[in-house]
Amino acid sequence: MLEMRPDCEKCGVDLPAEAPGAFICSFECTYCADCADTLDELCPNCGGELLDRPTRAKKHHTKSPPSTVRHFKG
Repeated sequence: MLEMRPDCEKCGVDLPAEAPGAFICSFECTYCADCADTLDELCPNCGGELLDRPTRAKKHHTKSPPSTVRHFKG
């Protein structure tokens, strides 16, 4: 199960698990669409490809909650 991080690591914008627009690498580093585009879809942490993160429907948040740990480094 994906961690579903709640924010962009580069700019800190909120990225709700149920909303589209987040991009992740294989280590689940998470970026918004604008930052992923700026990074040319390459993760600055590992060099891996940033891909669209799938969404998680709100009805699953109780049993499988998204992470609340923020990773913004700014």
